[in-house]
This record gives sequence, structure tokens and C-alpha cells, in this order.
Amino acid sequence: MADGFSLDLRTLGVFLLITVAMGGGAAWMTGSGLARGWRPFWHCALALLLIAAVTRFLHYALFEETLLSLPAYCVDAAVALAIGAVAYRYTRTGQMTRQYAWLYER
Repeated sequence: MADGFSLDLRTLGVFLLITVAMGGGAAWMTGSGLARGWRPFWHCALALLLIAAVTRFLHYALFEETLLSLPAYCVDAAVALAIGAVAYRYTRTGQMTRQYAWLYER
């Protein structure tokens, strides 16, 4: 296909390595870090969209995939946003239950 999507084992391995493992790890640390700093979620969302752009660049630079592919960027962004949002919520819930124990229960 013209946009670089194909369903083979190599593409799946690259996706799991770059997008899920590396991009997801960075998204988890970003979501958790921004939640620990009591930043609003929209700060996290902007940072996660930048992480998706970096993962797209890594696909391009390391594995000669298409750099400017909107569908591929949307997939990378969806993975980064999902993992980052879970990390943000998980960290913020822990903060709220520790700081306001009389108000919240786990």
C-alpha cells in the first residue's frame, strides 16, 4: 500500500518495539511525571502528541518507513495518548488518595 501499512511479521515487530515499547514507555513516564507535578491533563496531551511525532521519526530513521503518513501518526498518537492517559490517571489517583485520605477511598 502507498501509506506504508502492511501486515507482516517485521512490521508488527517494529510497531511493538518502537511505538508500544519505546513510545509507550516515554508516554508512561511523561503522564506520570506531569501528574506528579500537578499539571493539567492538556499539558500531558500536548507532550504525548510530540512523543507520537518522535516515534514516527524513529520509524522513518531506523526502519525506512514513511515519515509523513497521517494514518501512521494517528496510530502512534492513539497508543501514546492511551498509555499516557492511563499513567496520568493512575498517578493522580494515588496522589489524591494519599493527600485527601478522608475524602477519597481507593
